[in-house]
Amino acid sequence: MYTNDMNRRRMFAMEKVHKAIEKGNGHTILSTGITGDDARMAKAAVDAGITMLEPNHPAVVLARGYKGITTMDEAEQIRHEITVDQMAEVTHGVRSVVGKDIYITVGIPGGFTEVVPTPLLDEHFIQMARAGADGLHTHKSSLHDLEELVNKAHKYGLCVDAYIGLPTDKHTFGISAETPEEVRKVAKQMEDIGTDMIGMMTGMSYEGIAAGQIPEFLKERVCAMVEAVKVPTLAEGGINMDNFKAFKDTGVNILVIGTAIDGMAGKAIGKACADFLKM
Repeated sequence: MYTNDMNRRRMFAMEKVHKAIEKGNGHTILSTGITGDDARMAKAAVDAGITMLEPNHPAVVLARGYKGITTMDEAEQIRHEITVDQMAEVTHGVRSVVGKDIYITVGIPGGFTEVVPTPLLDEHFIQMARAGADGLHTHKSSLHDLEELVNKAHKYGLCVDAYIGLPTDKHTFGISAETPEEVRKVAKQMEDIGTDMIGMMTGMSYEGIAAGQIPEFLKERVCAMVEAVKVPTLAEGGINMDNFKAFKDTGVNILVIGTAIDGMAGKAIGKACADFLKM
């Protein structure tokens, strides 16, 4: 593959990210879930001002009602059964309706820490790039695996966003780091191998936390990541209207929001249907 061509492709993709962050004075939203996998909802999000979207394979499990699964926890356990072909089809559809200026990062089978052998071949990277993906949303759990994925993605003009998690997380969604010191070290290592954006998995129980706040140890972890790297940073998991500002106050650049928006959409649909039935 022509190196300069693909470097230019990545450069143009990252320009979209930086423009989104600059437009939001240092912060922006990456919308996922129903707004990433349904082209109609993706367009609605973009029409509202969203400029970053994320289709991913566990969300497609839910969107398609695959095997009757209705919860994200169940979807995570069989996400590898969704094919790259399916993710390319979803991505192409979303790209077709939102246009070229929207940044699209995609979670595909093999890009997460999968529970069964799920290889990612060179042809898969080419396929996703040609479908309209700007980058890959990844959750690899070792620097070695992440570096291999980053190198292949860059070869075909795709950016990579990767995550840091906790060793106690129910699902493995990134390289493990617990203390702020460990987070700084891992984040810098991820940046050094060429990861284009670095995120923190933040989903957890908020019981006992004051309204509008996030746990102090989580805040310290996110801040440590933000301080350690120069690339754009993300936070994903458990972000809603109540704690949104507390997350922004950490200095993280991109807030990944899916479940909260899905819940709002579900309630709006339920209310609309109930109102029609009353007529």
